Amino acid sequence: MSIFETDDAIVGMVHLSALPGSPGFDGNFDALRTRALTDAHALESSGVDAIMVENFGDSPFYPDDVPKHVVASMTRVVTELRQAVDCPIGVNVLRNDAEAALSIATAADAQFVRVNVHTGARLTDQGVVEGRAYETLRLRDELDSDVKILADVDVKHSAPLADRPVTELVDETLGRGRADGVVVSGVGTGHEVDTDMLESVVSCRDELGSDAPVLLGSGTTAENVRDLLDVADGAIVGTALKEGGETTNRVDESKVEALLSRR
Repeated sequence: MSIFETDDAIVGMVHLSALPGSPGFDGNFDALRTRALTDAHALESSGVDAIMVENFGDSPFYPDDVPKHVVASMTRVVTELRQAVDCPIGVNVLRNDAEAALSIATAADAQFVRVNVHTGARLTDQGVVEGRAYETLRLRDELDSDVKILADVDVKHSAPLADRPVTELVDETLGRGRADGVVVSGVGTGHEVDTDMLESVVSCRDELGSDAPVLLGSGTTAENVRDLLDVADGAIVGTALKEGGETTNRVDESKVEALLSRR
């Protein structure tokens, strides 16, 4: 897997606290930065292969176009993290601002982004969210960027507008959507992936003759990581690596090390 230089990559999450302008922002941006740096150092020192930065604290989320101050705040934090750690860094701008994520990643010299809805459309708590692969790929060309795009298939916290075969979803994501990898998640944050769905996505990827990685997007734990990585090429892990198993808590290095020892 060229992004991570390993075939069973573990991507640890840095869940940002609420950014300035969000309802939950406590007025202390320096504390937010310090917390992000602390979590990133804990993840890297424990041995993760990459880190993903996400504006998790910004709920309720904008559907697909965050304000400029969100882009500015995230660019500052991601740039500091990029300077502080050596492992690859990714960006996810919730709910689905691929333009912002790609712009932040390019400016901060990060390596990849996650796009929750890259092709097609999904029903979410922000309403109907539509993929804009046609804009994202053209923007990447305009920026002369080599940032990789990891795109979800059947993303968590959403429902399809119509039932469609998995083969079509994967084909459109990797083919017409030109994503560099796909992400398969459970129904929500921390929920385990449906293994039948995971196996179907991997099978479809293989039938397409693609070498794009298939990553787990939720629910990976120390107890199931080995079985899941027998099928998938890597996992994005957040909740299972936090103190007390709470998504918004600090990274627990002992949990990171336990999961990595079992992959």
